[in-house]
Parts: sequence; structure tokens; C-alpha cells
Amino acid sequence: MTNKNNKAVKRFRLISFAIGAIGIYIIGTALNTMLFHADYWRQVSKRFVSDSLSVEATRGNIISADGKVMVASLPQYRLFMDFVVIDADEKAREKAQAWRDSALNADIDSIAEGLHEIFPDKSEAWFRKRILEGRRRGSHAWNLYPGMATYIQYKQAKELPLLRETAFKGGFNPERVMLRTKPYGSLASRMLGNLSKDSAKATSGLEWCYDTILRGTNGIMHRTKVRNKRVSFFDREPMHGHDIVCTIDATMQDIAEKAIRNKLKEVNGEKGVVILMEVKTGDIKAMVSLSRCADGYYETQNDAINALWEPGSTFKTGSIMVALEDKKITPETIVETGSGIYSMHGRPMKDHNWHKGGYGTLNVTDVMKYSSNIGVSRLIDEAYHDQPEKFVQGLYNLGVGIPLGLPMGANPRVRMPDTNKQTGNWSKTALAWMSIGYETQIPPISTVAFYNAIANNGKFVRPRFVKAEMEDGEIVREFPVEVIKERICSQQTLRDIQTILEKVVSEGLGRQAGNKRFKVSGKTGTAQVAENGSYASHAYMVSFCGYFPSDDPKYSCIVCIRKHGLPASGGGQCGPVFSEISQQVMNQGAYRDASKAADSTSVFVPEFSKERTAAATGVVPDVAGMGARDAVYMMEKAGLRVRLQGTGTVREQSIPAGTKNAKGRTVSLRLQ
Repeated sequence: MTNKNNKAVKRFRLISFAIGAIGIYIIGTALNTMLFHADYWRQVSKRFVSDSLSVEATRGNIISADGKVMVASLPQYRLFMDFVVIDADEKAREKAQAWRDSALNADIDSIAEGLHEIFPDKSEAWFRKRILEGRRRGSHAWNLYPGMATYIQYKQAKELPLLRETAFKGGFNPERVMLRTKPYGSLASRMLGNLSKDSAKATSGLEWCYDTILRGTNGIMHRTKVRNKRVSFFDREPMHGHDIVCTIDATMQDIAEKAIRNKLKEVNGEKGVVILMEVKTGDIKAMVSLSRCADGYYETQNDAINALWEPGSTFKTGSIMVALEDKKITPETIVETGSGIYSMHGRPMKDHNWHKGGYGTLNVTDVMKYSSNIGVSRLIDEAYHDQPEKFVQGLYNLGVGIPLGLPMGANPRVRMPDTNKQTGNWSKTALAWMSIGYETQIPPISTVAFYNAIANNGKFVRPRFVKAEMEDGEIVREFPVEVIKERICSQQTLRDIQTILEKVVSEGLGRQAGNKRFKVSGKTGTAQVAENGSYASHAYMVSFCGYFPSDDPKYSCIVCIRKHGLPASGGGQCGPVFSEISQQVMNQGAYRDASKAADSTSVFVPEFSKERTAAATGVVPDVAGMGARDAVYMMEKAGLRVRLQGTGTVREQSIPAGTKNAKGRTVSLRLQ
């Protein structure tokens, strides 16, 4: 055998020996792990599985049209304690466990006393017993407090003995949870919506309609120990939800809520609704749905978009427009209303002043000014009695009774006549009563959308609740203005009805909805409410729907009140609410102050100075005087992390306003 072959054989034997040694080492390590450290790795494996967690994505905020955070996700904490040390090195484990047990024994009274001061609803004795029970059970994740802790409470707990140590050393391991809060309390609460307390799933309002945008996608992480340290690994990072900018104006909402609540208290009303809509865009600037409860008026259900009520006399506008459009009448057409009581196919039709002798002879304009039931029903019945389907189709052509295609709410019910004697749904009196707002069910949002089309020179726009979707302060999608009908009627019909509606306020029953500073147009409504299948003589729905200013309409608005007992007047009871809202909205100086709408931890900021809006220019914003929620929003919008100290409003910020911003920096805010 040559030297060359000998060298090759030796090299082969050396490599084989090395491979064999490595194999023996691997097998030995595996046997050592299985035989001598099996218990340890079973515990690690168990904790690895139990700590494989879904990481909740931060739900996006809902921001008002005027830049206020109406709904936000803020951090709160579950305070978990791990009483058992796990370590592969048994001596190290025993030493760490002995230290943790000793420290707990020495400091348990101080810990219990401190937790009681932070959470006074539980006694010092309760916390002491709770801690000892967790240790007795050898729990790895023992909840020290059954509720949620705020950021400030969590930081206070971290200052207590033992709890101030690292998670590995002391065992204190809180879990951060994002919870949904409304900085402005109940303001627009039904429109904004809610999440289920149990499952955190969206159940109503904008929260539900735009849930796919707001909720984001949860991530997955697991926790294990590497070199005696707890380390978190993301298997999939969460994709946080986007913000949405809704159309609500926080100040206008506050104005509307206060106005209708005060009137409900005055007249002892059962329900009250206000919807304020921007004419050109269809943006819902305010939406209120109050119901009487044992201790006041609250938003228990969204009647503004869900309630199918018979609209009463506000419906007369559509009836008259159908006849005007078909040239059955003109504003000067004469109708005889007599003494205020008229037999309509054997059923008495009454005007509200029948007991005073009625209105006698009226033209169409006066019929609307005085809201004559007899006048409207006679005009429509005489024109369409033999063709009721033509009248209803005329309403549809105007946009009355058609579905609005909204992301939430009920569709109106204006039924098409079926005059078949055997199967039909139509009586001889149906048309007459439909023409004055009975025999139909229409949610308030549909009524105000129709009046908005009149104000918008015939263009019927869909009510809009959300304007944009945002990510990290940048608009990523806009929701455009949507037109349902480019033109609801001819220009002549439009001019005629606009003139009539202005005279209803300036000369007719709608005077109390008017304003000395600008013209208002609209129509009053009063209807009896059906209870248990029949109309109750003591239950009423009163309303006023219109727009302002008449010459160049900016906003349309509907006010509805449901009440028992007389007096019951749309003009007299809803008109003043409409007037108050329109005046404050048009008064630029007055409607910019809604500080009383905010809660104790949020300050309403009417107009941001250049320093406050500095986030957009790459410098640190000025949040002095703001509440916690607004301050956190402004700083996070600028890309900064926030650490809060104290409660109340911001008194100091660690990074001065105007400093060149570096995203990711942490700014401390001291509140007092």
C-alpha cells in the first residue's frame, strides 16, 4: 500500500471517529435530558404551550370630524404573579426559589397594604389571603386582583416590595390589555356603538359597521426562558386596526343633546331625537336618541335610524310635491277645508283647530302653513283616489320611502297599493290618511335626508357617517359623498316647495323654529301614536324638520319628541329646539366651546395652536392643559411613546414642545 493510500485511510478513520464522537455526545445529551432533567423540561414544555398566546391587535380609534378622539383603546393591566421558579440548574432553582419565598414572607404585609391603597375596594386582609392562596397552589399565573388596573395603578404596584423586581427574580408578570373607552362619556354613544363585555366583539353602531377596519388582526407569541430570562417570541406580529374619522362634530353633538334633553325635561317627554345633517355632503354632524329612564334621559336605543314611526305632518311636504310635479295643483290651487271636520269616505278627518271652526277656504301654500289635514287629504284624494299607485310611485320618485342603503338602520315602509278586493291591502281611506303621514312608517333619518335633498337644490345625497380611514395619522382611504338621486323633481316644483317651506316658518305654525339672524325653512309635524293596535288619544309624536339658512342652506335638521298628554305641537315644542340648535351652530363663537362635554380626564381643545399641530411638521406637539386621552393621542400621532404620571391635566412634558421630533422616543407627561 502506498503512502498516499495510507494517508487517505488515516484521514477516513479520523473523520469516522469524529462523527462517532459527535453522535455519542448528542445521544448522551438526549439521554441526560430525558432521564435526569425530564421534570424540568416537562415544566418548560407545559409553560411553553400555556404561554402561547394570542396577541390582541390594538383596535383603531374613532375620531370626530373636528379631530376629537370619541372612542379609543387604552392600556389596562391584569396583575399576575408567578410563585414557582423553574430552572434547569437545580441548585440555582432552589436558591432563586428560597430568595423569592423569603422575600414574600418578609414583605407580604407591605405588599398587601400597598395593594389595598391602590385598590381600596379590597381590604389588606383580602390581599394577604389572596397572595398566600396563590403560593399554596404553586400557581404560575395567579391574579392578584380580580379587576383591571390602569396604567397608573400598574406603575404604583411596580413600586411595592418584591413586585418591583424583574419578572424572573420576583415573579410579578402583569399582562397588558387594551380596553375600549369613550373620553366624552355618553356623547353620541349609540351612533358610535359598543363592544360586548364578554367577547369584546362589536355589537352596534360604527363599531359594528366598520369592525373590519377597526379591529385589525391578532398576532401570536410564545414565552420561554433563555439563559434564565423570560423572552417573548412573535410567531406572527399583530396588525393593529386603523382609525376611522366619523362625521360627528363633538361640539354640535353636545349642543343637540343639551337642547333636546332640556326640552324633554320641560314637557316630560318619553323619547327625543335630533339629527343634524350637512346639506352638501350628507354628513351626520349630530345624532341624538334619548329615552326617559328612572334617573334621567339616556341613549338606550338608536331611534334616529331604527325607529319606524308614522311621521305625521312632515310627510305632507312629499304629498304636495307629488301633486305639484304631476301638475295636479299649483301653490295657488284652492281647497275648501270647511269648519275643520270633513267626512273622508265615511271617516271623520279633523284639523287641529276644528273646535274653533276650522280654516275655511285655503290655497295650497296656506294649507301647508297651517298644516291642514283636510286640505292635504282632499287635494291628494281627489287627484289620485282612482290611481293610488301613481301617488306612491311619485313618492318613490322623490326619494320618499326608498331604502337609503345605509350601513345601519331600518328601511322606511311606504307600501305600494294593492287594490284587489280579495287580497288587497288598500282601503278607501288609506290614501287620504297616507297623505298626511299615517299608513307609513319612516325612521327620522329618512325624513331628514329627504328634506336635505330639497335644501340641496334637488340632489339627494346618502347620509354619511364616516369620512376616512387612517393609519398612523395618514389617510389611507376616503369615503366619498354618494348621490342617490341627481334630481328629485323639476326645478319648478323645487322652487314652489322651497317657497312654501320658508313661509311655514315665517308666517305659519313653524314660527318658533325661526331665527332673527337668518331665514329658516321647514315643516311642523304632529301625529297620534298607535298603541296596542289603535291610536291613543293621549299619545303623540311631535316633530319639526327643515333646513337653514334658507337662502344658502348649510344644514338640515329634524327634531322629534314622543310624549303623552296635551299640549302636543311640533311647532311649539320641537320648533324651539330646532331654533336653539340652528342659532348655536351658526354662531361660530358659541359652537366652538364644548369643554363641559369631556370627562374629568379629557379636555376639549377647540382650536389647536401652531405648536399643538406641530406633529404634522415633525416637531414635538404642545399638550399642556390637555387630559390624558387627548395628550396620548397627540403624542402617539407624532410617533412618540408616552409615559404618564399622576391624574388630571398635563402640567409638564419631558420633551419641550417644538423640539425636533424623533419617532420612537418616550415622552413623560406629568398630570395634576
